[in-house]
Amino acid sequence: MNDHKHLSEKAASKISLSNEERILHIKKPRWIAYRKANELLDKLEDLLSHPPQPRMPNMLIIGDTNNGKTMLVNKFRALHPADENLEGDAVIIPVLYIQAPPGPDERGIYNAILNRLFEPYGRSEATDAKRDRVVSILHRVQLGMIMIDEIHHILAGSYTKQRNSLNALKYLGNELCVPIVGIGTTEAIRAIQTDPQLANRFIPEVLPKWKNNGDLTMLLKSFERITPLKEPSLLHSPALLNAILELSGGTIGEISTLVNTAAIYAIKNGQEQITLEVLNKCGYVSPVNRKQAASQL
Repeated sequence: MNDHKHLSEKAASKISLSNEERILHIKKPRWIAYRKANELLDKLEDLLSHPPQPRMPNMLIIGDTNNGKTMLVNKFRALHPADENLEGDAVIIPVLYIQAPPGPDERGIYNAILNRLFEPYGRSEATDAKRDRVVSILHRVQLGMIMIDEIHHILAGSYTKQRNSLNALKYLGNELCVPIVGIGTTEAIRAIQTDPQLANRFIPEVLPKWKNNGDLTMLLKSFERITPLKEPSLLHSPALLNAILELSGGTIGEISTLVNTAAIYAIKNGQEQITLEVLNKCGYVSPVNRKQAASQL
């Protein structure tokens, strides 16, 4: 029976643990569903199930640093893990995730793919040969989608290298007939829009900063339900909501860090709830204060 009505059943089951065990639980990464994330997960599912065609639709997931892009992508990847396919010829990979190379480099893209697939390659291997091998392998694993994180890195470097990298993405999408999902900051839009054909295929989906509205209220209620504190904090109350929004700068990653830091402080100090005083004393340093400190160095 759940005697702590402000908590979920799972969080309530942690209340009887030691302080150290509860703190460890709070520090673990946790997925919190919210409206925009659920919408994007549905759209990613639609892309993955799209019938193959020469000009596949693509997506750009855009958001500020620490605003939930990585958690969203990891959630989608977890829903579509690789299948060892022991009775077949090769593993089945519905979703291939890579990070864009630090600079715009066609070979770097192929290297990132080969590394993710644990495929060896030689430094002297010709780019054309490497590209053909990548395409052959990805056909064999029945690829369904390519996800490229930090895609804004394609902007770094000369115009020629940018074009080569974008052409490589275009070639992979056309040859494999799979959707490509780019993940990055607003610079990613600039990277893609340098190629009109790619710009027409990539639909931008923005993860906006959080504002004082119903979505934030629901998010803070969700945070409270999964955070094993013995007393209710009412994080969605106007005073706490406004304080959390101001301190965090409106990104979900910072909101999570702030709430977790405050919850750990409350446990260590025997308060068992998050208050304005706890928010101010817990040791959390806001993004604004971090920038100010850096500017003084």
